[in-house]
Amino acid sequence: MDTIDQRIVEALLANARLSLKDLAQAVGLSPPSVSERPKRMEERGQIRGYTLALDPQALGYPLQAIVRIRPLPGKLQAVQKLIEQTPEICECDKVTGEDCFVARLFVRSIEQLDRVLDRIADQAETNTSVVKAQVVRRRPPPLGFAAAR
Repeated sequence: MDTIDQRIVEALLANARLSLKDLAQAVGLSPPSVSERPKRMEERGQIRGYTLALDPQALGYPLQAIVRIRPLPGKLQAVQKLIEQTPEICECDKVTGEDCFVARLFVRSIEQLDRVLDRIADQAETNTSVVKAQVVRRRPPPLGFAAAR
């Protein structure tokens, strides 16, 4: 990724809905000069998509929790499938260490949180933390050559 690609990514991170004309203006090039670059970054897998950011609280989900999940012996695949099928779980990573999964979920109440955890309880041990504040929102890795040092 060269410096022009980096500027394009930074502009799209600020506003993924930029028109080609506005994107070209943001990076200081003509539209024809910019037009193929995002496509090439998509083909290389550097850009996976353009997303919509939702506010869970505004959608009626005031509680966010992080749940560490340790499947019981022989239950790894069943627990993974259960996680994948639980709509309240919006993100989940398979990790090393004592736990196998770390999930982020959004619920409307503590009672709903209990119901979600109860569905997992017969197949895994869980450790739950309610999120008070998100200090760093999901962000991309550092861009640029300086970050590679």
